[in-house]
Amino acid sequence: MYIDYRYVNVDKRVVLVLRAALLVFFALLVVLQTLSLPGQFAHMATESPDMAYLRWPSTALAAFLILCVEIVVICIWRLLTLVRGDRIFTAASLIWVDVIVWSIVAGWIAFAAAFLYVGVHADDPGLPLLMFLCLVTAGVLGLLMVVMRALLRQATALRTDMDAVI
Repeated sequence: MYIDYRYVNVDKRVVLVLRAALLVFFALLVVLQTLSLPGQFAHMATESPDMAYLRWPSTALAAFLILCVEIVVICIWRLLTLVRGDRIFTAASLIWVDVIVWSIVAGWIAFAAAFLYVGVHADDPGLPLLMFLCLVTAGVLGLLMVVMRALLRQATALRTDMDAVI
């Protein structure tokens, strides 16, 4: 099998840059999850006492949704490790893609419940429409990951067959 090392070096550089971006993204998510959003919801509760009862449910929902995104980032990191080791077309990669899909599903369900609550109680259609857009976007990403998982499964089967032939 011929390996073009020009592409291998590009792959390593892209993986390195992507990992650096994932580290920054993950750090920002942790700050948002632990400091910014809880503080914002506390401030909103003091500014609008009639909505103070939503402080803790909003904080919990936001923390859960960010946790779902953090899980996706960790899974992408693990998949990059498999790419770097040229082991992406193995059964181990399917596990990480499954975790990504289930994390998106869990976040989608939680956000859909919040969307229904906001939609029922909203006076203005702006926020429900924005939430619906986010809900559809997350659904599309989830379905895209299911398709990507099917493609990865097929590529893994083909690679296994090719390795058996060689």
